[in-house]
Amino acid sequence: MIPSVTLKPLSWHPWIAPVELANATPEQLAAMQVTPSNKKVSEYVRTLAHDPESYVARTLLFNAIMYVEGGLDRADRELGALGASLVNGCKYCAVVHARRHAQLRKDNALVSALYYHREDQLGPRDAAIYRFARRLSVTPSEATPEDVAALREVGMNDHEIIDLIHATAIFGWANRLMHVLGHAGVEK
Repeated sequence: MIPSVTLKPLSWHPWIAPVELANATPEQLAAMQVTPSNKKVSEYVRTLAHDPESYVARTLLFNAIMYVEGGLDRADRELGALGASLVNGCKYCAVVHARRHAQLRKDNALVSALYYHREDQLGPRDAAIYRFARRLSVTPSEATPEDVAALREVGMNDHEIIDLIHATAIFGWANRLMHVLGHAGVEK
């Protein structure tokens, strides 16, 4: 049996000063209102808000991919994001999406298996999703019809496969933004 892993939240620290809410332009303030969590305006959001137009475009796309109703189950989208983030070395995103997956599934067995490098403990559907997300993240151009067939073999339809591709691909971008704009650290 794999021991259960406890993932502590990480913080993210920007390399450039985030926009201060008290000094934000009306455009920056409006842009920050489209944040997906609607819980807080993080340093990351405030850093991206230096360019409010691109932040809004990025966030609307992100929200449409990760939070849209229908298609691929939300936990499976989080698994795609987790697979991409692990390949891309984005510890912050990996922890966030591992915790979200465990929360949505009300179980962290899958996350524990991944963090202990025991992919052999994943069920067939989770294993296929995870393998596909990692493959797309390592070298997207090397994805094959056999990779898609493996997803169909575990019951995924074209809509779900497209959603997985989108969730994985946006994390190629999101992880790179996180790395270039700052670094992750342990929350205090």
